Amino acid sequence: MEYRTDMLTTETKNPRTGLVDPADTPALLRLMNEEDKLVPLAVEAELPHIAEAVELAVSALAHNGRVIYVGAGTSGRLGVLDASECPPTFGVPPTLVQGFIAGGDIALRHAVEGAEDDPEAGAALMDTLGVGEADFVIGISASGSARYVIGAVARAKALGAATAAIVNNIGTRLGACADLCIAPVVGPEVIAGSTRMKCGTSQKLVLNMISTAAMVRLGYARGGVMTSLAATNEKLRGRAVRILCETAGVTEAEAETALVNADMRVDRALEYLNVQAQRKE
Repeated sequence: MEYRTDMLTTETKNPRTGLVDPADTPALLRLMNEEDKLVPLAVEAELPHIAEAVELAVSALAHNGRVIYVGAGTSGRLGVLDASECPPTFGVPPTLVQGFIAGGDIALRHAVEGAEDDPEAGAALMDTLGVGEADFVIGISASGSARYVIGAVARAKALGAATAAIVNNIGTRLGACADLCIAPVVGPEVIAGSTRMKCGTSQKLVLNMISTAAMVRLGYARGGVMTSLAATNEKLRGRAVRILCETAGVTEAEAETALVNADMRVDRALEYLNVQAQRKE
């Protein structure tokens, strides 16, 4: 039977939108704000599934595997965004968490027509990356029907990788082909089908949870601070100094010296300070 995307919740017209006067900006903003409040509740309902995804991510990373996000459009951009934030936040190599979008990097700025409809390209990406049993591949698609993403997840699963889907509808093709499905159903968008809105927000929250919880579990952040931070600019250098002062109980000058001697890495600076403290004993 043909898959009817017009029957998806994400394609449905929001009945509340028609009640707002288009010229009444405050009313429109209130409506959007009220709709956005539904997002964390939808994510909360999926916490058990998100926890399963965290376990799969931890297992992959702890066994020399990777977490790989694959998406199209907004979903792909969000995956790339989350992956790109892991190295500066947690001090991990960029190969550890990777994000890919249908149509390639040019699609981050410009729509690449038809890219999401090519399942063979998604499958080929998995082959190019050498995906295997150690990896965890997460497909992201609000509709759950992006064929590029389905092709990638199906191929990853065939190659032995653990797989998960992040979708915003129930009973999707993508959800059915993955080992695990995370489906925060946020309801119709204020602009029907504009899944960059509530759906995108929910996906960002889920990705935040998966990557952050996995990194905390693996020790890349401790005590609510970035203990593996690489101080690559002035703002981060100031943050690194504060972390060292609070964590190691040293002065700002001592923290600065430790950073310089540790290639501007907080974790290495903490080790340096620990060695210095032991020598003084």
